[in-house]
Amino acid sequence: MNGGLLVAGTTSDAGKSVVTAGICRWLARQGVKVAPFKAQNMSLNSFVTRDGAEIGRAQAMQAQACRVEPTAHMNPVLLKPGGERSSQVVLLGRPVGEMSARGYHGGRQERLLGTVLDSLAELRSSYDAVICEGAGSPAEINLRRTDIVNMGIARGARLPVLVVGDIDRGGVFASFFGTVALLSPEDQALVAGFLVNKFRGDVSLLEPGLDMLHGLTGRRTYGVLPFRHGLGIDEEDGLRVSLRGTVRESVVAPPVGEDVLRIAVCAVPLMSNFTDVDALAAEPGVVVRFVDRPEELADADLVIVPGTRGTVRALEWLRERGLADAIARRAAEGRPVLGICGGFQLLGEHIEDEVESRAGHVDGLGLLPVRVRFAREKTLTRPVGEALGEPAEGYEIHHGVAEVTGGSPFLDGCRVGQTWGTHWHGSLESDGFRRAFLREVAAAASRRFVPAPDTSFAALREEQLDRLGDLIEHHADTDALWRLIESGAPQGLPFIPPGAPA
Repeated sequence: MNGGLLVAGTTSDAGKSVVTAGICRWLARQGVKVAPFKAQNMSLNSFVTRDGAEIGRAQAMQAQACRVEPTAHMNPVLLKPGGERSSQVVLLGRPVGEMSARGYHGGRQERLLGTVLDSLAELRSSYDAVICEGAGSPAEINLRRTDIVNMGIARGARLPVLVVGDIDRGGVFASFFGTVALLSPEDQALVAGFLVNKFRGDVSLLEPGLDMLHGLTGRRTYGVLPFRHGLGIDEEDGLRVSLRGTVRESVVAPPVGEDVLRIAVCAVPLMSNFTDVDALAAEPGVVVRFVDRPEELADADLVIVPGTRGTVRALEWLRERGLADAIARRAAEGRPVLGICGGFQLLGEHIEDEVESRAGHVDGLGLLPVRVRFAREKTLTRPVGEALGEPAEGYEIHHGVAEVTGGSPFLDGCRVGQTWGTHWHGSLESDGFRRAFLREVAAAASRRFVPAPDTSFAALREEQLDRLGDLIEHHADTDALWRLIESGAPQGLPFIPPGAPA
């Protein structure tokens, strides 16, 4: 078998990432050697592979759904926004420079089609099936000429296309029909059919519409997935407040101790890897919220300054909003503060940045004895170590190089009193370390909070991915889906006018 499928969507956030992960887990459970693929991803939520390549975190989670190690070929082009009109371009896991949207779509993107097709071919030579995820909508007619992630990759690799629509938003039939009708005859020939996502209620009430859609387009619907809470995987562009909403919303265990812990995460501009706090939110008795006003820190037992693609910009934002002063007061009072990656850097004494913001010398908040110099080469590693008497591991993605001149060691960073800083993303997913850290926070906050002794973040992830696989297995026509992956789009699919504009 050398199968493939492109999961496209009528819109952004239609459920492409979730459906792709679900199909991957369903196939993996059938014994199929399967891999995920997304030609181009725009996200500040990224991950580092074992060989030091940076890819979108959604593809890393999809690789976990496949039960395989993620590689750079699974996401050959990653765009990391640095502002409204420019992004860092990461090619095959390595940054190759900053580019404006006009410059990228004006020619650079089109030249990358060969690279992404080579990556896809590499995966298809090693796996029985590759499940590809599109981006946005395939009917973005202004971008079709340079498209390398939707119909461009489908045409280049002759992939059948399944279009996902979010019925919870409304207008799903018009979206399905319009998506097909705005494609060229050559593109339409690869669109095999549809999959309805997030349906609430009695499916029999939907069936007449599905029959009419088939009559209008000649294309079948491969499944109707019911609305389920807690089925998201690591987001690309959105902000999901906690794993209460993405992993375990259906079952929230009560606190083990007498108190809860309240954690406030500063919603800094260009926030990156906000999923670092998911492991905290998975703990019974921990409440996580994102904040942007100083008064929202008042009742927090822990304040987290997360990673950001714009450290200096985030520092300015904290000062403008009065959050910087509120964080400094907390630190002076011995109340817990944690900085992660960019958040760690801005807690230091000063920053020398001629790379990211080109602001030169900037004074930090001065809460940690750390000096940061931005290097042109990006640090991409998967460190392993120990802190608070427990093993921990994580991953690093940063240009800033920190010189720690004092304090007590904490992972790769330091702590002074109850102010902590580290470059390590993902360290709180290490169960023993997370519990030890929460015990420290609870003691400093005088809370009678006790971490649950049996919360396994890895097990929760696996449970989540199995639920996605169950969704496909129970609510999609898996026999028809299998034929589609194995044999490609049906022959003789009708053309729906008007087609793509000339």
